[in-house]
Amino acid sequence: LMVWLRRCTHYLFIVVVAVNSTLLTINAGDYIFYTDWAWTSYTVFSISQTLMLIVGATYYLTFTGVPGTATYYALIMTVYTWVAKGAWFALGYPYDFIVTPVWLPSAMLLDLVYWATKKNKHSLMLFGGVLVGMSLPLFNMVNLITVADPLETAFKYPRPTLPPYMTPIEPQVGKFYNSPVALGAGAGAVLACTFAALGCKLNTWTYRWMAA
Repeated sequence: LMVWLRRCTHYLFIVVVAVNSTLLTINAGDYIFYTDWAWTSYTVFSISQTLMLIVGATYYLTFTGVPGTATYYALIMTVYTWVAKGAWFALGYPYDFIVTPVWLPSAMLLDLVYWATKKNKHSLMLFGGVLVGMSLPLFNMVNLITVADPLETAFKYPRPTLPPYMTPIEPQVGKFYNSPVALGAGAGAVLACTFAALGCKLNTWTYRWMAA
């Protein structure tokens, strides 16, 4: 019975974290439409994706103890997002699916660290956190290269009115020194270590809850 309950708890955690990862990143490519705030939005979206990826992937990885499951988790996030964005696309919302698999290489680095350090959790938190935090903003730049041109898209999918949050505003020129990847990678590297630790701690909490 306890094994069955623990497995159910495990799958519930995976679904909850993966679904929330998807919800948080559902508009992760939309910074391309915020022309005046593109770099700011890009940095914020990169950090949010980094943190949601690493907390779920670390939880899954340390729960199973099998290198490779972090990449599998990233695949789950990718498929969930494809399904969700597919629904938006069916409603006429333009989106290029190429953007979501950028989570996979960062998750592969997490698996590599876990395997290379012989499943050392502290190394996973430190080295894995730094690698994922620094790599994902870099891979996320694929969004800028592959997503459709925003002006072309705007003419192709005209909207009669703009919602308030899409109203053009004055640009913040030079606010991030034209280096959103560096800013996202720097902040991500620090924060991802904390979230990797949280992912590991989720296991402890799960087991303690089951043992109570």
